[in-house]
Amino acid sequence: MADPNTSHPTPPLPKQQQEPPGQTGRMRPEPDHGEHSYRGSGRLEGKVALITGGDSGIGRAVAIAFAREGADVLVSYLDEHEDARETVRWVEQAGRRAIAVPGDVADEAHCRALVDRAVRDLGGIDILVNNAAYQMTFDGIDQISAEEWDKTFRTNIHSQFYLSKAAVPHLKPGSAIVNTSSINAKDPSPSLLPYATTKGAIANFTAGLAQLLADKGIRVNCVAPGPVWTPLIPSTMPEQKVENFGANTPLGRPAQPAELAPAYVLLASPEASYITGAVLAVTGGRPML
Repeated sequence: MADPNTSHPTPPLPKQQQEPPGQTGRMRPEPDHGEHSYRGSGRLEGKVALITGGDSGIGRAVAIAFAREGADVLVSYLDEHEDARETVRWVEQAGRRAIAVPGDVADEAHCRALVDRAVRDLGGIDILVNNAAYQMTFDGIDQISAEEWDKTFRTNIHSQFYLSKAAVPHLKPGSAIVNTSSINAKDPSPSLLPYATTKGAIANFTAGLAQLLADKGIRVNCVAPGPVWTPLIPSTMPEQKVENFGANTPLGRPAQPAELAPAYVLLASPEASYITGAVLAVTGGRPML
């Protein structure tokens, strides 16, 4: 068994900056998405999953894991075409079908089109992973424009409503919705005020929607990651914070995306048949109080 304190890169990390939304190939070290480590066991055999933010980071790790568990995948992404093609390559290498669809999930019509595309080209939808997110760092509330606040909410939480509403008519009993919240839902970083606020809303949305859909046999849960090494970090945080990213966890480092994927697999799988409305914390030991 590997020591979780030292099994992946630990701070200080190389100083680096990118323009948002960032590119995986420019990160040092490059994130581990489970490309060479995840082993499937047929837990999602024959399922179809729609994953937003599926081009990189947690989304790519989930796409790889789902494919190796037997699912076909629609990868929703904004405009990171190179990263999206790489995710599709890994899904297809696992012997599953993959579609990459660009566009902004802040737009309701695009969200409806994503669900329609999954149904038309992949034969249905069994799992919806609402993972796409946007964040920026601010030193004071005076720096946050109304447009910035609106963009963050539309991307992070409005999209989850749009996609869930569009998907529910196609979801059969036993289907699952898995949302991505954050440690920020309970322990908000003041410099990430708009982002943190949406992550609290996602946890509440998950709990309410789970109750609303229980009689349909559709489970709704969310994963609450702590610090995770994804392109969002060097593209939205100052170099000093990037260098020390994840050092404030008991394990002393950020998670790699591969370490989040098993939580999504569990919540999407039949093994979680009695889990709904839950927040599954994957935080490196930081408490979700």
